[in-house]
Amino acid sequence: MLLRRTGKPALTGVLCAALGVAAAELLAAATRPAAAPLVAVGSAVIDATPTPVKEFAVRNLGTWDKPVLLGSIGLVLILFTAVVGVLTVRRRWAAIAGAALFGLAGAAAALSRPAATLYDAVPSLLGATIAGGALLWTRARVARPDRRTFLRTALLVTGGAVLFGGAAETVKRVRGSAITRSRQAIKLPAAADPAKPLPSGQAPGFTSAKLYRVDTALSLPKIDVDTWSLRIHGRVDKELELSFADLLERPLKERDITLNCVSNEVGGPYIGTVRWLGIPLAPLLAEAGVDPEADQLVARSVEGMTIGTPVATLLDGRDAMLCVGMNGEPLPVEHGFPVRMLTPGLYGYAGSCKWVTELELTTFADFDAYWVRRGWAAQGPVKTASRIDKPRPFATIQAGTTTVAGVAWAQGRGIRTVEVRVDDRGWQKAELLPVPSSDTWVQWRYEWKATPGPHTLAVRATDGTGAVQTEQRATPFPDGATGWHTITATVD
Repeated sequence: MLLRRTGKPALTGVLCAALGVAAAELLAAATRPAAAPLVAVGSAVIDATPTPVKEFAVRNLGTWDKPVLLGSIGLVLILFTAVVGVLTVRRRWAAIAGAALFGLAGAAAALSRPAATLYDAVPSLLGATIAGGALLWTRARVARPDRRTFLRTALLVTGGAVLFGGAAETVKRVRGSAITRSRQAIKLPAAADPAKPLPSGQAPGFTSAKLYRVDTALSLPKIDVDTWSLRIHGRVDKELELSFADLLERPLKERDITLNCVSNEVGGPYIGTVRWLGIPLAPLLAEAGVDPEADQLVARSVEGMTIGTPVATLLDGRDAMLCVGMNGEPLPVEHGFPVRMLTPGLYGYAGSCKWVTELELTTFADFDAYWVRRGWAAQGPVKTASRIDKPRPFATIQAGTTTVAGVAWAQGRGIRTVEVRVDDRGWQKAELLPVPSSDTWVQWRYEWKATPGPHTLAVRATDGTGAVQTEQRATPFPDGATGWHTITATVD
């Protein structure tokens, strides 16, 4: 009986909220996508989420973390608006209060974004007004026992939500298609300093066909290269502002570089090697004239993300660059199109800003970047690490000689040796395959005479300085995971 009395009002509340959200999404899509209420609320939730929870999501959900977050927000919204719909039948003010709370929450979330403008509050407030108005309009109709009246009302509200939602998706597709065409039309110049040919003798998989993605962007920025610009300012002798065309006129450098995320667990997947094309950063900074007191470069993305990088790492001769190409093509949108920053030897959170539009010279004492404010180390040099890729954990293999293989990395220092241990029989040197530079991972392999039974395999690396990878296990927070990658396998 209770379900019968509350079912129609609850459904009406949800449908009216859907109408309001769809209208807000349409307005945001047509004017300023960053102001979309669901994305704004989701981004605010990400910012407020404690670091251990974020790491749990990255570790266990991978690329599904963002859909799960948006789905959770949607579920909360459904439950909230269902309750508002039930309360509105008897109390008119419930519709007004619920809509006001709905709109103010979205507006506050949108205005909290680093790159927000006052206009960003408008889509959420408009959506709340439409949702509240629709709920008041349906209030009397829902209270009637006539089922036909309720169905007509529900269909009308649903139709409006579908119309607005469909229009919003159409606008997003049109905008996305325009950016895709713009990206495809770019003709990247040949590198003045091309990458060396990859050494022969490498095993398949040295370069990654698909690079991992870890970031906080719930909606990928759609950036028009014709209006994009990069500003270099702060503690410099003179400010620079460069268009995308300006960058392409400069000498380009091409390099094979391994990039890895600080959230990568021991043996984890958030690492890959690709061929990058970009503009060296050191000459740009020299042209701007860096204040000797400036020890941090803060890169800002179009949506306001800040990445802090030690200036010393950009001027010490490594191939730090503003990347415009990846694996022979313009950057994919999910990896920073049109321009991203890359600093070999640093984890991504400390040297690789996607969708970059601004570089500010400052100091670590004056400014804490996004991840540093959340407890991560201010400087993020990559730690020496290694991984077993073959056999897979818990695999069953045949007795006899089998190849154990994987990768090891210590960007900037290189890998001197890799050793494999089977059970407790002592460490054995693995064969290292050739690499183009110390900025890439090293493939290794070891021929193991496998005997029947369960076995435990471990790997450790020694970097170019002679430092041996530590056995001590540490979580990624606050400056990268440590420990030997260990797996078990069964030999028939």
